[in-house]
Amino acid sequence: MNMQRLLSIIKKEIIQIKRDPPSLIMAFVLPIIMLLIFGYAVTTDVEHIKTAVFDQDKSAESRGLVQMFKNTGYFDPDLNVSNYKEMTYLIDSGKARVGIIIPPDYSKKLRRNEPAQLQLLVDGSDPLVARTALSTAQVITQSKSFDLKIKTLQQTGLGISLKPAVDLRYRVWYNPNMESMKFNIPGLIGLIMQNITMLLTAFALVRERERGTLEQLIITPVKPIELIVGKLVPYIVIAFLDVLVILGFGIFWFNVPVNGSVVELLGLSFVFLMGALGLGMFVSTVAKTQLQAMQIGFMIILPSVLLSGFMFPRESMPKIIQTIGYFIPLTYFLRILRGIILKGVGIHYLWKDVLLLAVFGAGILTLSIIRMKKRLD
Repeated sequence: MNMQRLLSIIKKEIIQIKRDPPSLIMAFVLPIIMLLIFGYAVTTDVEHIKTAVFDQDKSAESRGLVQMFKNTGYFDPDLNVSNYKEMTYLIDSGKARVGIIIPPDYSKKLRRNEPAQLQLLVDGSDPLVARTALSTAQVITQSKSFDLKIKTLQQTGLGISLKPAVDLRYRVWYNPNMESMKFNIPGLIGLIMQNITMLLTAFALVRERERGTLEQLIITPVKPIELIVGKLVPYIVIAFLDVLVILGFGIFWFNVPVNGSVVELLGLSFVFLMGALGLGMFVSTVAKTQLQAMQIGFMIILPSVLLSGFMFPRESMPKIIQTIGYFIPLTYFLRILRGIILKGVGIHYLWKDVLLLAVFGAGILTLSIIRMKKRLD
């Protein structure tokens, strides 16, 4: 391998990138836009559920109950209705997800120490919102019932202390507030790294073939391996700069600190990037046009989003789908990212994922280089 020829190819590729604004936008602007959009849009936290209230009792007790729902932060009981038909309309139209119906004898029954009924109407079209609303409402009503029983016993002078038979003391590690953003941001970093690196590499190589400049380089004294390495080096640098940019945004914009070793994280990101570059090269050897490259790229991106554990827990998937997910490199890199960023663990805990990621990266990169070398020869 002649170093002078290699540097010439690298220089030529850098000039080509500088002269191509779409490539620069895809390389540096698109990752930030994707991180900001997905960082705020992709969330499993259910809060501020639009709630309609049909309060037929209109007493201090009923208003106190509605306030309990509001204080949780899960419900926004700001829609007051005067009849059942209006309640039905709000839920049917989607203007309300939950309806609370308080009967006219609610406060009277409470004063008589009789069971008071409360009806909760839930829009079940979104199971996540429905489950959150139901479980939270159950906790509220149980807490209200417990408080009323204590108050009744105190009024009778029995002085009995109602303590739970089992006292659960819990601690949540790594993400104490259970914020979905802290779970999603590391996943987004991996997803964006893969997609941008793969598409940028694939588009660049296919575009050269479309313009005929790749064939012009073949007839020069440049050897195929020098051409391949020379074209890859600039994209390796760009990909690594992307890692620094989106990691910085994750830390300083979304306040998701790296609890583990940053050096380990960057080193293992480089291993993952080799696989992403290999995927991009492989796509370029299969696609004949940029449109085909985009279509093949999205065929890779979609399973990566759905099956890697980025959005949905893999444990709840059927076994055959879990098995397919093992062939997706992002599956292993997400474990590495979340392990280092959230848990603060190191390679001694993650070595199996690192090994599988390295094997995949070396395999796809070697296969892509062989395929491309054959085409150049």
